[in-house]
Amino acid sequence: MPRFTAVALAAGAALLVRRAVRRRMGTAPLWPMPALDEPVSGYGRGATVPRRVLVTGRSAPAEGVVELRLEGERLPSWQPGAHIDLVLPSGLVRQYSLCGDPADSGAYTIATRLVEEGQGGRGGSREVHEQLHPGVEVEIRGPRNRFPLAPAPSYVFVAGGIGITPVLPMARAAEAAGADWRLVYGGRSRATMPYLAEVERLGGDRVTVAAEDESGRPDLAFLAQLPPETAVYCCGPDGLMAAVAAAMPEGREPRLERFTAAAPAGGSAFEVELRRTGRTVTVPAGRSVLAAVREELPGVAYSCRQGFCGSCRQRVLAGEVDHRDELLTDAERKDSMLICVSRSAGGRLVLDL
Repeated sequence: MPRFTAVALAAGAALLVRRAVRRRMGTAPLWPMPALDEPVSGYGRGATVPRRVLVTGRSAPAEGVVELRLEGERLPSWQPGAHIDLVLPSGLVRQYSLCGDPADSGAYTIATRLVEEGQGGRGGSREVHEQLHPGVEVEIRGPRNRFPLAPAPSYVFVAGGIGITPVLPMARAAEAAGADWRLVYGGRSRATMPYLAEVERLGGDRVTVAAEDESGRPDLAFLAQLPPETAVYCCGPDGLMAAVAAAMPEGREPRLERFTAAAPAGGSAFEVELRRTGRTVTVPAGRSVLAAVREELPGVAYSCRQGFCGSCRQRVLAGEVDHRDELLTDAERKDSMLICVSRSAGGRLVLDL
């Protein structure tokens, strides 16, 4: 048989086999897994492209705080309130607000406070402080913006400690736009408050500094008298954000940014069907879906375990979800969940796993 004819026959046979396999997969529920559309589970769906950046600058804008300058090529533009995911050398993923100048297209600036394990730290900030120095290359994802600065004639910004990082670009933008604004900035002491000198230069008497060792906690009573057109933005410890929300006029809420878990892990037990693998797991009260699923599928990705990074995002095929994350949009929540924190709102859930 001529060589050309043999090659053509082999190619034709391979094509027929591929078509047969595709038909088989699309019609037989057990070949090799239930027939579904292409899976979209995990971080990849809707995620931004990972990028490598180089640490080119490091400074200490306050006691216990490190600022990093991250340079890279073709970095996406961003607006005040945006943050990036920083993939640390250990593989941990942490979220940090961008606090530099959006016009600086060649670099991002972030800052983080060292939080010890006894104070609620989980190792990420220590890794940043100890391992990220000029010359180190890291991966980032984003930026994303869950805390955008909406147009308004006037603003009140309230920041606590490292919570100044997303607020500082907002104050700069409000000043550049000629908007009326004021900032209440609290912290344990002036020495621990990053960018304090800059915000005081920027705002003058519009900035109220509430260092606890000098004057105690900030007085927020004025928030109850704010006119309806004033937008209120707050980032800081949970206690500060709760105090701001409580001080607002009835029926109004501040815009908040948090990077600590806000939802408890409790709830009733329920079942989760893993459609592709044909297994069903029980999620006990007080245990996460992630922990239960990983007993059956140890390779399921995760990182932050607090509903921020999106690494554990999975497609929901059926069931009602009690969303407890701080990441997904309303549209994304229609067919997906972060299994590290979210649970069933009642009844069985079916996941694309």
